[in-house]
Amino acid sequence: MEKDAVLLAALAQPKWRYRDRLWLALWLRTLATTQVATWQWPRLDQELLAAWPQRPSQLQPVARPNMPFLTILDSDYPQALAEIYRPPLILYYQGNLRLLTTAKLAVVGARACTNYTQHCLRRLIPPLVQNQITIVSGLAAGADQLAHQETLLAHGQTIAVIGTGLDIFYPQCNRSLQQLIGQRGLVLSEYPPGTAPTRYNFPQRNRIIAGLSQGVLVTEAEHHSGSLITANLALQENRNVYALPGDILTPTSVGTNELLAAGATPVLTAADVLVDFQNMAAI
Repeated sequence: MEKDAVLLAALAQPKWRYRDRLWLALWLRTLATTQVATWQWPRLDQELLAAWPQRPSQLQPVARPNMPFLTILDSDYPQALAEIYRPPLILYYQGNLRLLTTAKLAVVGARACTNYTQHCLRRLIPPLVQNQITIVSGLAAGADQLAHQETLLAHGQTIAVIGTGLDIFYPQCNRSLQQLIGQRGLVLSEYPPGTAPTRYNFPQRNRIIAGLSQGVLVTEAEHHSGSLITANLALQENRNVYALPGDILTPTSVGTNELLAAGATPVLTAADVLVDFQNMAAI
């Protein structure tokens, strides 16, 4: 059997909680691949019982997904993402996995953003693209959608991390954009095919956006918003946080101005971001 098959079996077992599945992944990492390859499922249960007498339940084989995926056990899985709090144990994907090895900047902002976001991204993204920085966002309406679109228009690379299965398009207005990113960039999800959008999925998706990226740029955000959640997650994972200064009378600039007051890096030109990426590359 393969290590991925074992982890998939745990992911499909409702009695196994996240921490149980993470323990299993860490245990599988300690084992030689050739050793696990010789096991059958009864042997796996014996080994698990010896290593973990209180395991939640016996594991049974499950069908492999009909969609490409990575698990935290694979060499292609990004190391920076593996080190965050509650890393996703599986990532379904569509597109170019090589983008996971590139320098990445997350761009997030308000769904109800103003024209200010588009004008700023149209100015900022081309120089970032010219410096081989991949733009990561969440394919939501508003700022996310603009970040992906402006990157593609600049002939750059973009990664979309979504909160549904890869075969679900949410919002529906981004269906064509999601399909285009799957062809020219990379779409990622920790949710299996068929997973519909839920309120819980999107804050969870934000930790992947922050974990994949070297920094997070917030364009516009209200006082309480998902974009600020992503920025806080980035800070917790020791990522750089950037924000666009905004009009103090505009509600969608309240959150970004608060980030700046708390110490985020103000972005006036792409050079304000590029200097950090160049310093990281030099380390």
